[in-house]
Amino acid sequence: MALKVKLLEHTPDPEKIIASAAKLCYSSVGVEDIMENLTEENTEKFLNMLMSYGHESPIEHVSFTFAIEGVSRSLTHQLVRHRIASFSQQSQRYVRLNQFEYVIPPEIKKNDRAKEVFIASMEQSQKAYDELVNILKDRYINEGMNALNAEKKAIEDARYVFPNACETKIIVTMNARSLMNFFRHRCCNRAQWEIRELAEEMLMQVKKIAPTLFKYSGPGCVNGPCPEGKMTCGKIAEVRAKYQTENK
Repeated sequence: MALKVKLLEHTPDPEKIIASAAKLCYSSVGVEDIMENLTEENTEKFLNMLMSYGHESPIEHVSFTFAIEGVSRSLTHQLVRHRIASFSQQSQRYVRLNQFEYVIPPEIKKNDRAKEVFIASMEQSQKAYDELVNILKDRYINEGMNALNAEKKAIEDARYVFPNACETKIIVTMNARSLMNFFRHRCCNRAQWEIRELAEEMLMQVKKIAPTLFKYSGPGCVNGPCPEGKMTCGKIAEVRAKYQTENK
């Protein structure tokens, strides 16, 4: 299943909201007048000033909500490590997966034998899951539980046989500052391929909404030295060229 990312909602006029917060910090303006004279030019000026000062707290006043599907449990295990965010993920405890979807890594797809072994493993997981659900469900029914509750209880334990490749769906909400941190780590060439693909798609979508705010977002090397030290990918010029081109 292919990756799908949809920006469901975001704070209206996000750049203007951040600019108003910056205006409050650096002027004597009152709350009644905070949005006055915030032209496109002034808004961009306030945003650039914030970035140059490293004053990022006003950026937290805006948030973005994404619907994501076609990703693996392996990816979401990484995603939820970004703790300043809200997550709602499809539950394997309450949703019976009669035929689970799965993500095949590109390097496995390239090799026919590797792909064959991988798919066989996925099919075996589904077979084991179905068998476990039926065994446990029958037992619970025999113990006096009704069929609906018996199935719900059965899939709680049967789901343990599912692999990291199992496809899942998740809703994610992050404020802009957390998003920038997410992009800094996950757009990096050293990030795992799947979450890097997700991060790049999310960045592309938020740039359409707030181009000035996310103008310099991307991996850490875009605006400074590579933060990976000896673990660097060694392609800093190539990475910078890519993101600078996208910003034009």
